Amino acid sequence: MTGGAAASQAYGEAWYWDERYRKEAGPFDWYQKYPALAPLLRLYVATHHRLLLVGCGNSVFGENMVDDGYQDVVNIDISSVVIDQMKKKYHDKPHLQYMKMDVRNMSDFESGSFNAVIDKGTLDSIMCGQNSQENATKMLEEVNRILKENGVYMLITYGDPSYRLRLLKDMENWTVKLHVIERWEKGSNQNKWELTKPLPLDGDCSSVVSILGPKPDVHYIYVCVKGNDGARADSSVREVVN
Repeated sequence: MTGGAAASQAYGEAWYWDERYRKEAGPFDWYQKYPALAPLLRLYVATHHRLLLVGCGNSVFGENMVDDGYQDVVNIDISSVVIDQMKKKYHDKPHLQYMKMDVRNMSDFESGSFNAVIDKGTLDSIMCGQNSQENATKMLEEVNRILKENGVYMLITYGDPSYRLRLLKDMENWTVKLHVIERWEKGSNQNKWELTKPLPLDGDCSSVVSILGPKPDVHYIYVCVKGNDGARADSSVREVVN
């Protein structure tokens, strides 16, 4: 096994991230930075909502959200090293809270206690690790549990619909919408697709392929609204916008 492959297999392990954050000066944001995603967050999540950022690492995403008016941002990570670092860094920001926690077991949180969960790369890391399917299911079940009715799970990922949609649709009471954004590391300031406009989803994902083409340089953003009634979910989004 190559070094890179070995590291990816350890992505779900606390010791790997403890070691990494001892060495990294930080900060680092996976996949996308807050300013690029802010219009989409504003569409689905109100500033007074209680939010959870999973796998926060040493990202400034939570700081950026608070600076932009969000009032209650909880951050969790499996690494006690990075959580200690972030608690010290943001000790004077009462709207930011940091907790050491495994996303597969968030029993410290009551059911239905969050309006939104934001995930930039945590599910992807779990999908790279050992027992990926089992651990991903545990994570998504916990996310579903802690979300309020009409709460939003926003997943920013490399996983295209043919890989991720089946996993998400296993959560039968989620209404799933798909947005896309160009990868920021490509250096483009122009997004070819309107971020706030969801792409049509069909059973075999052919609609997405026909729009984006094969192997597009994008991050996929799945917005999963808790609740079986899609009309009710759309109504809750309109309430946030208004």
